[in-house]
Formats: sequence, structure tokens, C-alpha cells
Amino acid sequence: MYTNILVPVAPDHGAVVGSSMQAARALLSPGGTITVLTVIEAIPSYISQYLPQDQQDRNVAETEAQLATEFAGQAGVAVVVKVGHAAQTILDVAEEGKHDCVIIASHRPGLQDYFLGSTAARVVRHAQCGVHVTR
Repeated sequence: MYTNILVPVAPDHGAVVGSSMQAARALLSPGGTITVLTVIEAIPSYISQYLPQDQQDRNVAETEAQLATEFAGQAGVAVVVKVGHAAQTILDVAEEGKHDCVIIASHRPGLQDYFLGSTAARVVRHAQCGVHVTR
């Protein structure tokens, strides 16, 4: 059983988050916490010059609001939204938050990443804690 579980979800997560959250609840010890993390890629500078200066902050706030609504009323679930590279940010948050498990969903891979999605593969290879991959 784990006491501090990190569940990264893509901004367009859809139904995939259900299996990850189900696994997290099954592996969570009583009194433990689940952190739902979404990583938003930074807006490239060649695009950001054409957008309002606070566009990145507005994207983060909008995503936080959507996740907060989706997970409202679920005890022991916190929502975090970060800007950065997906795999590295997941690893950083897992280490900084002293998470003892990461439960990450993997998409149906193509030939170039046959066994896992590229983000899930990087997290599995480099995480300093347990990692469970769901499909």
C-alpha cells in the first residue's frame, strides 16, 4: 500500500483517467493522498509573441478549474497543474512531493514506441519510486 500517489493525466485525458484513479484507490493506504497532475507544454516563443502576455497563466488556471470540478468532493485528492516537459515534470513533482508511487496511463503505442508511450517509458526508466502503468 502507498501513502502518497501521483497520477499524471494529459490535459485531454478523457476516459483514461478512470482506470488510473481506480488503480490509485486500490493501492492507496487509509489516510493516504492522491495527487492528480497535469503538465501543460510551454507555449513556444515564436507563438507566444502573438498571444496575450498572460496566456500561459490563463491556460493553467483554466486547466486547474476543469480538474478541480472533475475531482470535487473526492476526499484525499489534490489537483496540481505545472508548465513544462511532461516526463521531466512528472519526475520532478514525484521527487519533490516525496511520492512513493506514480500511476501513469500509456496510450496504445505505435511501432516507434511499441511497449509504452514515450512519456510513460521515460517515467518508468527514471522514477525514484514505484511506477504502475495502466492502459
